[in-house]
Amino acid sequence: MTVQTSSDLTARRQDAIAKGVGMTTQIYAERAENAEIWDKNGTRYIDFAAGIAVVNTGHRHPKVIEAVKAQLEAFTHTCHQVVPYENYIALAERLNALVPGDFAKKTIFATTGAEAVENAVKIARHYTGRAGVVAFAGGFHGRTFMGMTLTGKVAPYKAGFGPMMNDVWHLPFPCPLHGVSAEEAVAGLERLFKADIEPGRVAAIIVEPVQGEGGFYPVPEGFMGKLRGICDQHGIVLIADEVQTGFARTGKLFAMEHHGVAADLTTMAKGLGGGFPISAVTGKAEIMDSPSPGGLGGTYAGAPVAVAAAHAVLDVIAEEELCARAERLGARLKQRLAAMQEAVPEIVDIRGPGFMNAVEFNVAGTKTPNPEMTNRIREEALKRGLILLTCGVYGNVIRFLAPLTIPEPVFDEALDILEASILAAKG
Repeated sequence: MTVQTSSDLTARRQDAIAKGVGMTTQIYAERAENAEIWDKNGTRYIDFAAGIAVVNTGHRHPKVIEAVKAQLEAFTHTCHQVVPYENYIALAERLNALVPGDFAKKTIFATTGAEAVENAVKIARHYTGRAGVVAFAGGFHGRTFMGMTLTGKVAPYKAGFGPMMNDVWHLPFPCPLHGVSAEEAVAGLERLFKADIEPGRVAAIIVEPVQGEGGFYPVPEGFMGKLRGICDQHGIVLIADEVQTGFARTGKLFAMEHHGVAADLTTMAKGLGGGFPISAVTGKAEIMDSPSPGGLGGTYAGAPVAVAAAHAVLDVIAEEELCARAERLGARLKQRLAAMQEAVPEIVDIRGPGFMNAVEFNVAGTKTPNPEMTNRIREEALKRGLILLTCGVYGNVIRFLAPLTIPEPVFDEALDILEASILAAKG
């Protein structure tokens, strides 16, 4: 049998798969363990992407694999709406208890983050009888039509796909680094209410506590409380999109815990399944109960194998104290980057709660974004065996999403590669 190399697979991929499915690397995974991946050529990489914050508990965590195997021995699919199963109910109970908010909650399951967002908007619209939804520039909420309409970035997500969904409005995201204060963002919402849509026609405001694709910008202190007050004043549903921020990534199980206020609805996915596709919406029971039976759900929604994995993920986060570990890992990463700033003046910001961190690069001594250097760093790191992701509206941000379970020696090695790559890309 002929062994297929990465270059062989790239040629096959170009012939077989639509080019709209982008690829950050030309690595083809052969196997993975915790924070390491080996490709078809036998080359080993340290994974600082974690499937975009999916395997927070590491690739193939033994507890997750054990739970999945046990479920496979029982049954794989019945469709919960046809023949229900207990572990779906138990996971809903756990999320109802864990999601922020001192009120009765209920949960539904879906398969992807975009589905969770779609369902949250459906629920909010049904409950309020209103249509308008307010989102933020730079936000990312999925690639479905409602998801990409809510997403505050045209290229590549909206370009060429025709008219977006109606009654979706965007505000500037509060980011002092780019000249938008929390006060200015609130003023933008007030202007929106005066110029474009009255608050009595707004069903929901959706916000990421830390923008993901948009650049890993955390919501400034106090801003979430202002949003909460505006929503309460006008009967608007506040939706926290925790698809990327959830499950210990920010040093809390949910990022909203950093803000001292609770959303009415919380969307989640990615880290919940530990590598298996599952998403959820958890929220106030009276809001969640608004749609009639049959209005929510899906054939694979809350698939038994993924539900079993999610139970194991929650166990691992608690038993291995991954929230605290996220804080320690993130602090070390940020300290290492801060120590480089004098030698690398292109570094203009180092940020992020827990281990949801980013570094932003400008042309030295200017406010001009530097996506060219940012991409060189990513390429240099890949050559040296470290997988990095870029993000941001200007493409000048490197985001760090290594598994929270990364072994200390592997983490130390990754930091050395990162520093060497930044210095090499600087030239």
